[in-house]
Amino acid sequence: MKNQTKKSAKGRLRNSYISSIISISLVLFTLGILGLLVISSQKLSDYMKENIGFTIYLNDSVSNADANYLKKLLDASTYVRSSQYYSKEDAASLMEKELGEDFISYLGYNPLSAFIDVRLKADYANNDSIPKIESWLKQFQQVKEVDYQKSLVNLVNENVSRLGLVVLAFGALMLFIALVLINNTIRLSVYSRRFLINTMKQVGATWGFIRKPFLLRSILHGLYASIIAIGLLSGLIYGIRNEVADILQIVEPYYIMGIFAAVTLVGIAINLTATLLAVNKFLRLNADDLYY
Repeated sequence: MKNQTKKSAKGRLRNSYISSIISISLVLFTLGILGLLVISSQKLSDYMKENIGFTIYLNDSVSNADANYLKKLLDASTYVRSSQYYSKEDAASLMEKELGEDFISYLGYNPLSAFIDVRLKADYANNDSIPKIESWLKQFQQVKEVDYQKSLVNLVNENVSRLGLVVLAFGALMLFIALVLINNTIRLSVYSRRFLINTMKQVGATWGFIRKPFLLRSILHGLYASIIAIGLLSGLIYGIRNEVADILQIVEPYYIMGIFAAVTLVGIAINLTATLLAVNKFLRLNADDLYY
């Protein structure tokens, strides 16, 4: 009878540990998704901004050498990510492909100007920096006109700001929920062993001696939960990569490895802290208080 009782108690304890690990791993999985979302939103906003640019139309008298000189100046500047020069002939070829017919044969001449297509770095793709860049460019004799869509720049920057606020608010909420869930899960796990803690205290065991096995087990459980969460995140990333390959190309692999490392450290740290607080709470209680 005693053996059956012991087996039953061990079974309940094992199930408690398993449910605790699974619960914590799901919370860490959610935090990992949040980390991916935060990094992806930042990289996506940079990606959107770096596709904002402007077109520099050149005077008809500008030679290819002068145009290439201006292009080199742009490439050497701190605000340009990339630039591409198109001669009058290149511009005509692009227009012909767009229209689907040879418009020059009707007109008898090429009315298009050579131009340089410029893409800015993310930090400079805003309505504060672009006008300053435009003023600087207009000082060059090669430049006839600088064209960019001010409304598009405003729209992209406003949407990026809104996206950042939404992600920040969602992240704070998810972190709070994660902390509460992990703390409650661990407190319930320690609560089931409160009488053992009191017994050890009654026979003269020090607080450090009582806490040690709980803390070591919490580190181990945090590690197990982190491994499960990383496995789930890897499966999610693999599935998304197969379905929408372009999205994850925005996030570099070292960011993903950083998220995995953060999930592991957070899992162990939160587990350890919550266990320490829970054990200390029951160590302070009197024997009569354990029944409430």
